[in-house]
Amino acid sequence: MIEGVLPALITPFTEDNKIDKEGLAQNIEFLIENGVSGIVPCGTTGEAATLSIEEHEKVIEYAVECSNVPVIAGTGSNNTTEALELTNFAADAGADGVLLITPYYNKPNDRGMVAHFKTVANAVDVPIILYNVPSRTGINMKPEVVAELAKVSNIVGIKEASGSLDQITRILELTKDEDFVVLSGDDGLTLPILSLGGAGVISVVANVAPKLMVSMVEAFRKGDMDRARELHLSLAPLIRAVFLETNPIPVKKAVEIIGLPAGNLRLPLAPMSEENEKKLKAALNDLHLIKM
Repeated sequence: MIEGVLPALITPFTEDNKIDKEGLAQNIEFLIENGVSGIVPCGTTGEAATLSIEEHEKVIEYAVECSNVPVIAGTGSNNTTEALELTNFAADAGADGVLLITPYYNKPNDRGMVAHFKTVANAVDVPIILYNVPSRTGINMKPEVVAELAKVSNIVGIKEASGSLDQITRILELTKDEDFVVLSGDDGLTLPILSLGGAGVISVVANVAPKLMVSMVEAFRKGDMDRARELHLSLAPLIRAVFLETNPIPVKKAVEIIGLPAGNLRLPLAPMSEENEKKLKAALNDLHLIKM
């Protein structure tokens, strides 16, 4: 279940700022048709920080309803009680797993970090993927903490977005005897992480270029490193473009540009600059994803 390319879904909104259920279904269909291994709603890319609890639950329900590939629902919070409530909801709704971000803003110590995840894990049966993204949360989950949590039976992996291959190597080293996977949380590091033993990627760019990301991972798995490297390098300009501004500002614009439902961003995010939008369009065009 937890391998390959799993797009971190955007959340499309209607003109009146409601969740666009039909748009979400259309986006999921597009991704599945292009070979993704699973989908990840309600993460950073899905603007989970601006979804109400009710909206968060609706997106999870819609995703499960629309998908015939595994759904890994974002259910994390800096409030352990809220994370547990969302995780229970996702499990009851039929999600195949959940993605739990490290508590943000609170900046817990190591003991608090371990207690947070164990509290959720011990209360549910659903597989849990940890999510470490210190650039967003203000705190880094140490490899030693990951290794301790990997011993919990239903904590089955981590989305690693620290940007540090040294850290990822250490996690793989410390968890090599556990039933535990490492997924890239940085599109641009997917191929290097695969080469270290990673299982795949929870991907932003796969919202607009799923077939290319899937092809790269499949080429690596088949041992065709020349093809994997070629695809990695061809995707690099688009990956840079979708991070020209804060995620998901550029990727939502990219989804719109290629003709899929995206809708507005929710404040406090605002549309990207015209200059950066031109760069984004050029990167999409270079991969023949649009015609300029």
